[in-house]
Amino acid sequence: MNNNDIISKTITFVKEQLNNAEGGHDWFHIERVYKNALLIAKNESCNLQIVQLSALLHDIADSKFHNGDESVGPKVAREFLESQNLTEEVIVHVINIIENISFKGGNFEKKFSSIELDIVQDADRLDAIGAIGIARAFNYGGFKNRALYDPKIAPNTNMSTEEYKRSQAPTINHFYEKLLLLKNKMNTETGKNIAKERHRFMEVYLAQFYAEWEGEK
Repeated sequence: MNNNDIISKTITFVKEQLNNAEGGHDWFHIERVYKNALLIAKNESCNLQIVQLSALLHDIADSKFHNGDESVGPKVAREFLESQNLTEEVIVHVINIIENISFKGGNFEKKFSSIELDIVQDADRLDAIGAIGIARAFNYGGFKNRALYDPKIAPNTNMSTEEYKRSQAPTINHFYEKLLLLKNKMNTETGKNIAKERHRFMEVYLAQFYAEWEGEK
C-alpha cells in the first residue's frame, strides 16, 4: 500500500473516531493541524509520512475526554497503525509523538525528541493561539461550563500536570496559563514566525476584552 492510500485511510478512520467530538477537538482541528504540519515540514528535513500520521492521530482519543487517561490515544493509534501493516519503527515513532506532544501545564518534560515531533507540536500549538485559539478556548470553556472571567481568580502559571488537568479556572485565565506562553515554546522557525502574529492578535483581543469588561468601550 502506498503512502497516499495509508493517509487516505487514516483520514477516514480519524473522521469516524471524532464524529460528534467537542468543537475544539474535532476533525476540523485535526485538519488544521495537518495543514499546519505540512506547511512547516516544507522547510524541514523530516520523514513526511511520520509527520502526516502523527498530525492526523495526535488527538484520536484526547485524555480530557477519557477521564484523564493518557493511555487511550496511543492504544487506539497503535491498533490502527498495526492494521495498516506499517513497520514497528514507524509505529513507535508516531506513538512517541502522540505521548509527548501535549502542553500539560508547561512543566512537562518531553521524554522523546525528533524533528517530526517538533513539527507536529508546533502545528498543534498554532491551532491553540490566534483567532481560532481564542474560539477554541471559549468553546471548551462553555463545554465545561466555566466562567468567562473572574477578576478575583488569578491565573496560576506554576501548575503541575495534575493541577492543570483538574483546573476549573475561568477561560481568560487559560490565556496566561497556556496560550500566551506558546509563542516562546515553538520549535521551528516557521512555527515561531506564524506564532508571533497570532500572539499579537491575542494581546489585542485581551486589551479589548478588559476595556469592554470595565465599560470603557
